[in-house]
Amino acid sequence: MTLSLVTAGESHGPALIAVVSGLPAGLELNRDAINHDLWRRQQGYGRSPRQQIETDKVEVLTGLRHGKTLGSPLTLLVRNTDHKNWLWGMNPWQPEGQPGGKGVKSVVLPRPGHADLAAVMKYEYDDVRNALERASARHTAANVAAGGVAKALLATIGVTVSSRPVEIGGVAGDEEAMRAAMDKAKKDKDTLGGVVELRVDGLPPGLGSYVSKDERLDARIAWALMGIQAVKSVEIGDGLDLARRPGSKAHDEIYRDDERGFFRRTNRAGGLEAGITNGEQLVVRCAMKPIPTLMKPLDSVDLSTGEPSTALVERSDTAAVEAMAVIAEAALAFELAASAKAKFGGDAIGDFTAAHAAYLARIDWRRG
Repeated sequence: MTLSLVTAGESHGPALIAVVSGLPAGLELNRDAINHDLWRRQQGYGRSPRQQIETDKVEVLTGLRHGKTLGSPLTLLVRNTDHKNWLWGMNPWQPEGQPGGKGVKSVVLPRPGHADLAAVMKYEYDDVRNALERASARHTAANVAAGGVAKALLATIGVTVSSRPVEIGGVAGDEEAMRAAMDKAKKDKDTLGGVVELRVDGLPPGLGSYVSKDERLDARIAWALMGIQAVKSVEIGDGLDLARRPGSKAHDEIYRDDERGFFRRTNRAGGLEAGITNGEQLVVRCAMKPIPTLMKPLDSVDLSTGEPSTALVERSDTAAVEAMAVIAEAALAFELAASAKAKFGGDAIGDFTAAHAAYLARIDWRRG
């Protein structure tokens, strides 16, 4: 069965939900590890006060018994602590009594760079909140929880995923300089984007396929990462720089010895060739634009009057690049876990790991 993920929930609704289907039975999950990833998502320099309001913890509603998956759909839940202040404004039914709390007034000031205006037009909304609640990056908490499950599955075959910011606001590498850029942006009531790098070790050659476009692992990775709010570009390996080189300096020559089997001395392809892993470290980078909610709002139009105005102002991060690294790590892990499950199959975790071991015994490849 294919590994799949469906998420649901709104930013200020009662909770966020992730339903993972296709997991083999017997996979042991570590609640502390998943909660640690949720905690990591809320950290980082330049985050907004909401990260102190929400303290994300995972709950499991279905598909798990005594810490091990049952092979049935796994339902993960992350509660929105702040929902208590939105009981009237985010009530699923027409609320009774006097309006109170947050979300009472209709939002009619769309933000440039967000889904607000296009969604109002597409869905015939009269309140931008109907769009922004789901378009918000808040719901990535559910994806991070699901990514923690995916990392547990990958760990059974020795695959690890890591992430780090490599650039914020045009400043690369130096952490102090990146923080100084964020400090300046906060003082200016502005926001910053940046670039994160993801690295994956332990992937054997052969995940993905060149047979059809939807099976190409590079295409699926790009799809998974571009689906994250604010991500505007994805590159694998040396990415765009490869277009500027001659072929003699763009590809990774092939070697072999008895100790390592087949190997490369360079990794310009970033571990993927023709949509298939080649046994080298997978290297992916993705870039996010600055957050579109600014404390010094941009020009907009009041949807209720058609008159010029300025965009909605709500709590906002100055930068969320460090958080996006954790979210991208989760998205990449889930796509890789799905690809591994498609290749090795298995209704039980022992079937999955045994198929992986048999495959490694067949091919001429040594881990690392």
